[in-house]
Amino acid sequence: MDIKHLQYFLEVARLNSFSRAADELFITQPTISKMIKNLEEELGVVLFDRSRKQLALTDAGRIILEHAKLVDHAMKNLSTDLDNLFGLKKGHIRIGLPPIFDAHDFLKIVGKFHEKYSGITFQLVEDGSKKIEEAVQNNLLDVGIVVLPTKLELFDYFSILEEDLMLILPESHPLANREEVNLVELAQESFILFNKDFALNDRIILSCNNLGFQPTIISESSQQNFIKEMVSYQLGIALLPESISLDLPDNVKAIRVVNPTISWHLAIIWSKEQYLSYAAKEWLNFTKQELAKR
Repeated sequence: MDIKHLQYFLEVARLNSFSRAADELFITQPTISKMIKNLEEELGVVLFDRSRKQLALTDAGRIILEHAKLVDHAMKNLSTDLDNLFGLKKGHIRIGLPPIFDAHDFLKIVGKFHEKYSGITFQLVEDGSKKIEEAVQNNLLDVGIVVLPTKLELFDYFSILEEDLMLILPESHPLANREEVNLVELAQESFILFNKDFALNDRIILSCNNLGFQPTIISESSQQNFIKEMVSYQLGIALLPESISLDLPDNVKAIRVVNPTISWHLAIIWSKEQYLSYAAKEWLNFTKQELAKR
């Protein structure tokens, strides 16, 4: 038995099909069928019930599936550890970041790291905090930038930014000439929010509920520029982080919100349970050091 036998078995089990697994692995169906048959003969058990219309694992197949997953996972970790031996000459870091985040300073840090370790590549994935947390937890991302609070039982983190939300409204709005606005004064306004994958959405709604009103939401989006454009066309008002409230359309203003202020606290998280590559650990240390200089 070699690792390929187990990997082919895992693929057939995942897809419940010899033909689909063969297509996924770019081999012929007779080849993968023979490999599985050889594995069954070596182990002395039948792994799949082939009598049904849809392929199904036998009891023995289900037990071996769990062990095969562990072996496959160990082999992937071995590959990562071997990369570490090359002194960060190669590696890959998967980072999740929210599209509402002003990434200018963040990308400067990524650029400096790349100058130092040119063989390490990056995958940057934009999504809301909830989706990023889920991806980090499931090892689809190594690290992610999210809005605090996060799930402390699952993630380690360090803070990178804290700022207040600003009221974004058309310059023709009756409140546009004010220096600050009480949140309760927005009770009758139409809100444009980020979609439900964004923790900021929950933060805004909770702050309104604490003052006794449910905000009227006329639209949701995942794109900050689209929200700004909707405000410019007088479709509603929005609450955006201060750092992304500096670049607004000409007919849109940003005003401070008080009583209460709504803060936006960003942090970089990583899983307490998933393996973190040496490249990712080095990037986290490098980022901490760069942020400490500011």
